[in-house]
Amino acid sequence: MGIEEKLEELKRRIETVQAGGGAERIKKQHAKGKLTARERLDRLFDEGSFIEVDQFVRHRCTEFGMEKVEAPGEGVVTGYGTIDGRLVYAFAQDFTVIGGTLGEMHAAKVCKVMDLAVKTGAPLVGLNDSGGARIQEGVDALNGYGNIFYRNTLASGVIPQISVIMGPSAGGAVYSPALTDFVFMVDKVSQMFITGPQVIKAVTGEEVSFEELGGAMTHNRVSGVAHFFAETEEQCLALVRQLLSYLPSNNLEDPPVKEPVDDINRCEENLLAVVPTDSNKPYEVREIITAVVDSGEFLEVQPYFAQNMVVGFARLNGRPVGILANQPRVLAGCLDINASDKAARFVRFCDAFNIPLLTFVDTPGYLPGTDQEYGGIIRHGAKLLYAYSEATVPKITVVLRKAYGGAYLAMCSRSLGADQAFAWPTAEIAVMGPEGAANIIFRREIQESDDPPSKRQEKVQEYRDKFTNPYVAAGRGYIDAVIDPRETRPRLIMALMALASKRETRPAKKHGNIPV
Repeated sequence: MGIEEKLEELKRRIETVQAGGGAERIKKQHAKGKLTARERLDRLFDEGSFIEVDQFVRHRCTEFGMEKVEAPGEGVVTGYGTIDGRLVYAFAQDFTVIGGTLGEMHAAKVCKVMDLAVKTGAPLVGLNDSGGARIQEGVDALNGYGNIFYRNTLASGVIPQISVIMGPSAGGAVYSPALTDFVFMVDKVSQMFITGPQVIKAVTGEEVSFEELGGAMTHNRVSGVAHFFAETEEQCLALVRQLLSYLPSNNLEDPPVKEPVDDINRCEENLLAVVPTDSNKPYEVREIITAVVDSGEFLEVQPYFAQNMVVGFARLNGRPVGILANQPRVLAGCLDINASDKAARFVRFCDAFNIPLLTFVDTPGYLPGTDQEYGGIIRHGAKLLYAYSEATVPKITVVLRKAYGGAYLAMCSRSLGADQAFAWPTAEIAVMGPEGAANIIFRREIQESDDPPSKRQEKVQEYRDKFTNPYVAAGRGYIDAVIDPRETRPRLIMALMALASKRETRPAKKHGNIPV
């Protein structure tokens, strides 16, 4: 056979692999409103940059008639390419080939790109669309999942790992996404669950639809398993690209800096009117975030989950920062179980990947109630204390209004290692709110007064004047400066510049034991 014939054979084999499960199955995939694995990769990567590896890998299962089953590419497309010019590795499960099920060689392909991503220090994106473990391969399929989970764990904190759910993800298949840094889901397309509706009905008698049980909004709003929600696959993949623009390629690099397009010294008159003079009135904390960051661009993470806490990425003078803020519009900005989990995980991600932390504080405390106490608010709340204390990246805190008790400490106070702590003149830093404090400190005076209600109001105001302001904390050095709200942006940028060379070490240890 001459070279021409050999090239023809190569071309034929490539065409067979690229055809996936064939025209009919591709048509069915499109009929469900879903793209194929290769179409997804085309939209994720820079045009023409994706290079496929292991395209000729074949399964070696001979049980249950599998020796007669052709599975082009083993039901997964793997390789690398560039996103905004930066190297990224990826795998995309192909539902048109045996339902994208995972067998021994399917898993081996995924593990290979995972290993390459770690070796080269490049992010990994997994596009999940699979019927789960390939039952015909039995324990070999299970072993394949285990190998992936193990690599997810070793790669954690070394390279960014992103999971995109673009179809079913059930049983053991859900744990790889859960071990990665961010999970994306698409409305009416994605589902994640350990046990499906039929099993639940058989065991517990509950009736639930696939969408209610494990749909995109369920995991974005209720469980907190997912971090991003998209209406379409195209929008989802664009979101992945946007997220990667804020992240370094690995833990040894700094986040990518963009050429500044916004004035460093820009002051915002509007900030004077955002926080109400009545401390019991809510406001939208995102108005403060977008007013301060470059061009008002803020990529929020988990916007539907634990909405009393806002977290996400933005830039200040072109440099990425991770932002956390209490949201007074939801539960008055109280910290609860879900908000603590959400914030702690975000803090740890940013710390792992050298992204400075900016915290806006307005919280009256931890949410009271038996549900919270029985649910373990003590250990969940401790996660946030642990995460901030553990973080060695630059940490800047701005107290906007309420900062009471343990919640003041938990929101990156000076005590937990804030490198620079600022307060607006509206800040109220105290052990507890004026009403509660007055009831305790002045209880006898109030009870013995001729007019207890009036006396109580008098004492509340006295406590507020004496203690519920930023100057007591500033007098102790717990607050570096009380600043004009309009000057927040330039002050934050100057602080970040001053902290750019920060170096901080921790005692040598295998790892800590974070409360879970």
